[in-house]
Amino acid sequence: MERIASFCVDHRCLERGMYTSRVDGDITTYDIRMKKPNQGDYLAVPAMHTIEHLFATFARSSRFGSHVIYVGPMGCRTGFYLLVRDLSPEDSIALAKESMEFIADYDGEIPGATEPECGNWKEQDLAGAKVEAKEMASVLKNWTKENLAYKKYL
Repeated sequence: MERIASFCVDHRCLERGMYTSRVDGDITTYDIRMKKPNQGDYLAVPAMHTIEHLFATFARSSRFGSHVIYVGPMGCRTGFYLLVRDLSPEDSIALAKESMEFIADYDGEIPGATEPECGNWKEQDLAGAKVEAKEMASVLKNWTKENLAYKKYL
């Protein structure tokens, strides 16, 4: 089997931030890295689940919503993938920043967190999600297009 692109990134060198993972025609996959890999500090599943619900809902409802294809968690629990179509790097960064700020400030019912809507609806942690999103909003505060490139590869 071919080695996929995300396994070619040296995770020992990867810092928290936002990176262009791959570009497939008009679709760009971004790596929203909320935790430094392999350091023993990972997103707790309930907080990650809540971030997923809020991030996806906000992104698809935002002014960039028509460009959003997918928002979903990484299995390693260090961040999220954001897939967009025909959205500039600058607007993609703005979307990620605004999403994290929205989550950090969110109070209310978690969208899609009912039994008919979600396969694990009870496992949510809004307080934990807010802490993680606030930290990530700080990381992304001055992020630019130039920061989107991974620093080192295997």
